[in-house]
Amino acid sequence: MIRLEQIDKHFGELHVLNRVNVALEEGSVTALIGPSGSGKSTLLRCVNLLEVPESGTLQIGDETVVFDGKRLPSEAVQRIRRQTGMVFQNFQLFPHQRVIANVMEGLLTVQKWPLDRARARAEELLKKVGMLEKAEAWPAMLSGGQQQRVAIARALAPSPRVLLCDEPTSALDPGLAAEVVEVLQQLAREGMTMLMATHDLRLAASVARNVVFLSEGNVVESGPSAEIFQRPTDPRTQRFVSTLTQGAPTI
Repeated sequence: MIRLEQIDKHFGELHVLNRVNVALEEGSVTALIGPSGSGKSTLLRCVNLLEVPESGTLQIGDETVVFDGKRLPSEAVQRIRRQTGMVFQNFQLFPHQRVIANVMEGLLTVQKWPLDRARARAEELLKKVGMLEKAEAWPAMLSGGQQQRVAIARALAPSPRVLLCDEPTSALDPGLAAEVVEVLQQLAREGMTMLMATHDLRLAASVARNVVFLSEGNVVESGPSAEIFQRPTDPRTQRFVSTLTQGAPTI
């Protein structure tokens, strides 16, 4: 179980998250949706402590962190981060390393795996995302969709408990985004726990079991994806879903 309770976060005078509660079951996919500035990416980043809330509680498996405004011990931060993998909007691959080295880097430098074991794991994951034939390529030689698939492989390398995806398709054109969606769908079928922040309603509908709609730092509505997309009850959710689906095929 992954649980965020009463998460409060400010950036200066801006109240970004207002006592937010979100729970994820193991093996499920949850999508955070909402307009720009709603707090979905900030909430996602609170899970691996790239952002630290002023108050609230974060639980991942047996690890629990209570936020009280004080600096977190580095050991607590590392215990949480070892259980999370992060996929960024703009890939964030190391440009000076080949594809396979990107996937191996964390295993070698953080987890101190031997080289042959790290390489075998990297090859296994590159094959999973359809990128094994590009193992020796440089990131600059890849399309955006290919770079994002490599980024997913890198995030999966240490076998995280939860995969965090921050707008994983927003930097891609529709054709390249489809490649990434296919990989995420496969991970969902395999039971990978995922939390994704996205404005792409069709991505959320095709991958996520549950949806959380945020607006101005508040959870407005949450529940099974089919209910939220087809029968939203709050007027704000209704307006948002209607805008995004306007002219699109029925979900």
